[in-house]
Amino acid sequence: MSQKAIYLDMDGTFVDLYSVENWLEDLRAESVRPYVEAQPLVNMSGFARVLNRLHRDGWSINIISWTSRGGSPAYNEAVKAAKLEWLAQHLPSVKFDSINIVEYGMPKSLYGSGFLFDDEERNRNEWEESPNNWALPENQMMFWLKAF
Repeated sequence: MSQKAIYLDMDGTFVDLYSVENWLEDLRAESVRPYVEAQPLVNMSGFARVLNRLHRDGWSINIISWTSRGGSPAYNEAVKAAKLEWLAQHLPSVKFDSINIVEYGMPKSLYGSGFLFDDEERNRNEWEESPNNWALPENQMMFWLKAF
């Protein structure tokens, strides 16, 4: 691996989408409310400090997150906008090298290589099928980010 790279999923990894009341019903109704109202799963100040340190140390810091399952093209664009706004609001000091908000189900390994932190086991398994890729669950994210 020529460049040290970290890829972060959002929903369920550091964004608490699944605790927003009626989140699934809203997504099925193509409402972006859950994406707007979701709270952080980690201390955002500490998270930003760690990401900024890693960036200064030469790591590429990236987001790779899906839109909503079965969303229309217009809804997917609205979800992307809501996620970008969430990042701007909660992590304004972090310079991301790339932010990929892609259609639900797209193989995340198409968008990079390095370390992926993701709450979904199938995404971690798919990621690790590609050479030079390592994937870790969300509950180990802060431990490993601090250790890098």
